[in-house]
Amino acid sequence: MTGRRKDGHAGETLRFTFDGRSYEGRRGDTLASALLAAGVRRVATSVTLGRPRGVFGSWTEEPSAVVQIDRPYSEPMAQATTVPLLDGMAASGLAGRGRLSAEPDTARYDATHAHCDVLVVGAGPAGLAAARAAAATGARVVLADDRPEPGGTLADTGGAVEGRPGAAWARAVAGELRALPDVRVLLRTSVLGYYDHTYLVAVERRGEEAVTRERVWRIRARRVVLATGAHERSVAFHGNDLPGVMLASAARAYANRHGVLPGRRAVVFTCGDSGHDAARDLAAAGVEIAEIADAREGGLVTGVLGADGPGGDGGVRAVRVGAREVEADLLLVSGGWNPVVHLFGQAGGALAYDDHLAAFRPAEPFAAGGAVRVAGAARGLFTLAGCLADGEAAGSGAEPPPLPVPAGPPPEHVWIVPPLSGAGDYTRHFVDLQRDVTVADIALATTGAGLRSVEHVKRYTTAGTAHDQGKTSGTLTTAVIAHTLGAGLAELGTTTFRAPYVPVSFAALAGRDRGALHDPVRVTALHDWHVEHGARFEDVGQWKRPWYYPRPGEDMEAAVLRECRAVREAAGALDASTLGKIDVQGPDAAEFLDRLYTNLMSGLKVGAIRYGVMCRADGMVFDDGTVIRLAPDRFLVTTTTGNAAAVLDWMEEWLQTEWPGLRVRCTSVTEQWATVALAGPGSRAVLAGLAPGLAVDARSFPFMTWRDAEVAGMEARVCRISFSGELAYEINVAWWHGLALWKAVMGTGAVTPYGTETMHVLRAEKGYPIIGQDTDGTVTPADLGMSWIISRSKADFVGRRSFTRPDTARAGRRHLVALLPDDPAELLPEGAQVIAADRLPEPPVPMLGHVTSAYRSAALGRAFALALVAGGRDRIGERLHAYTGAGLVPVTVAHPVLYDPEGTRRDG
Repeated sequence: MTGRRKDGHAGETLRFTFDGRSYEGRRGDTLASALLAAGVRRVATSVTLGRPRGVFGSWTEEPSAVVQIDRPYSEPMAQATTVPLLDGMAASGLAGRGRLSAEPDTARYDATHAHCDVLVVGAGPAGLAAARAAAATGARVVLADDRPEPGGTLADTGGAVEGRPGAAWARAVAGELRALPDVRVLLRTSVLGYYDHTYLVAVERRGEEAVTRERVWRIRARRVVLATGAHERSVAFHGNDLPGVMLASAARAYANRHGVLPGRRAVVFTCGDSGHDAARDLAAAGVEIAEIADAREGGLVTGVLGADGPGGDGGVRAVRVGAREVEADLLLVSGGWNPVVHLFGQAGGALAYDDHLAAFRPAEPFAAGGAVRVAGAARGLFTLAGCLADGEAAGSGAEPPPLPVPAGPPPEHVWIVPPLSGAGDYTRHFVDLQRDVTVADIALATTGAGLRSVEHVKRYTTAGTAHDQGKTSGTLTTAVIAHTLGAGLAELGTTTFRAPYVPVSFAALAGRDRGALHDPVRVTALHDWHVEHGARFEDVGQWKRPWYYPRPGEDMEAAVLRECRAVREAAGALDASTLGKIDVQGPDAAEFLDRLYTNLMSGLKVGAIRYGVMCRADGMVFDDGTVIRLAPDRFLVTTTTGNAAAVLDWMEEWLQTEWPGLRVRCTSVTEQWATVALAGPGSRAVLAGLAPGLAVDARSFPFMTWRDAEVAGMEARVCRISFSGELAYEINVAWWHGLALWKAVMGTGAVTPYGTETMHVLRAEKGYPIIGQDTDGTVTPADLGMSWIISRSKADFVGRRSFTRPDTARAGRRHLVALLPDDPAELLPEGAQVIAADRLPEPPVPMLGHVTSAYRSAALGRAFALALVAGGRDRIGERLHAYTGAGLVPVTVAHPVLYDPEGTRRDG
């Protein structure tokens, strides 16, 4: 089939490629209209069944023609019907899945805010009338429409308004509105969602010629007028998904708006007058109308025959009308109209099924306490005069005119055409074209699986979950469910309408918060040294932390084992600068920390340090760290690296919302301090050499205390803290002195640098948990074997009441324990499930827990793991099995402290 243009239609020629072949289009084309003009019928491939798919709609309702744009910009999963054709564009058809570009997106994406008295969504006849009426009252007005030109479908239908061609009238009214000082007209702007208190979010697509490609508008309005129009829908019959099957309104739009003839010879299948209107316009444009099958008069299209075989594109070659075959390359379907009620539903508006319209429309024109008004076709008015009058009333705030009451009984509407064979095969009667959902699929969900809710059927079949959000398939899905259940559409209702109304790019939502502005890469003061000495890094939160330091010929395992031996046998140093540090000051600081931590902090003496755990209100572990008392009214709190911001936010939330009377100030000082952790039996001698004025013997400087001292000629705060179980110190200096301190430590020649992986091995050998790795939000301190840290002397703290709940005290809770594989060389994968049986039973398999951490240990001479296991402490010595994917590995449950359980090495 060769596509063509209407006589006399001209414009600037644009060249583009699709699926690697070169074509020409015209300025003002969409990619879809250009492909139709070039005779391309197969545009995409269906995602599940691999069937050929063509252009079905003309705008955002398009379910099938989903493409990948590669040039001049990259965009996956774009609707060909909404993509403006650009010179040099390169695109390709998809089978339901796009691909992200490997090149960075250099375009700019912005966001802005707007406030107005009246927001009008939709610049069709009703929307333009509403905006003009609202502006006449002196209101501040924002008019938003997703098309590049105002007028809605006026250019598609070619009607006249107020004595002028519809498109010309729309341009004139939009020009008048732009000239007003308090009116903003936003074209190419899709309103994506309605949120509480008349707050709406829109995305403006500004095009390649603009500095900013897309802009997010966050709009707060006093009143909202929804003039969002209506979508035409299809009918379920055999082969209704093939290229060449098209909505009648879409074919009319291509002929009138773009001058494109989407076929040579057409059959029209309609359930109303709009199919006849489309037939007249297409016949006038040069398309031969072979037949009109009007369901109201008994005319039914029972199936479509495709052009398969060598050289065939799978498109329409003939249409069955009743039992007859009619040669045609185009089938236009008009199954009725669905008012676009998505935003109305999001605003809390109720819907009602209208028998005469065979569609769901607003039960009343208002929502959200009267702040949201629906006008025009979105309310069920499908006459031009009715839309204009309705829009004017909505914009001025007048009472809406009543909907006309149709005379006589409602017409019999056709939703499904039975197969001609009568055999009941509905596997090619498509309901949702993008998801390949058929009438047979819905019947399987209802009569097969017993589902009766449209929400449940939606999830079972995925109907309405694609990029188009069921714009053409939603009501048809409800009708098919009603048919299979013998129920009424009114009682079934619709699925829930959720934002976004149309697909929106992550780049638009991110705006300028991208790359380093969205997720900054944070490095410590020692970073350059780590790079120069070959460190491998891991991302912890936003920080780059040295993971391990491989020497020539070492892999990660060898490097980590060497670093572990150095700390256990001599001395090692870790860059611990990334630990969260929060300065807590004020007369009520001690009381504040008592309320947040499970243990007592107010009794801590100046110069002392205490380990503490924070729990959420449900009693589950939130974070842990140390609390250092600097003065009677001042503390330094440390947190885990990844939770530093969350803990500070947690503190501020309690201070501002629950305990505003406490006189406390919290300040993040993470970046003010560089911290070097010096650990190992040789650490005391190293520190003594660097800080000759500091008494470092165990009696003078006991565990969990701190001292101010001069270290390597720099003012420092030295803390006697150990996360390895060895004699250890944490040396804190001003950030700008961090590198000098590290070089001084390394300059002793007695210290080995170690990374986070070695730190994890060392702490796991001692049974010290990592919050977020050995915990998962369902773990209490008691589950970790830390009942001792839950104070019984404090009146209250966050989470205390939850420890009295039956669930947190029940037997069989998961405990942190160690697992020792029978084979000492066996390294269990983290996440491996733990079961009691020595062979896999039939599903469902009863799980006892899972592996949280697993390492090879130089000190133990074997591999080991930590795990959360049901009743774990009561199972010590018991033999269980861990499933690795390759099979079951026998393990023995052990106490989590595997190395130096007496803790004698901590004091040197």
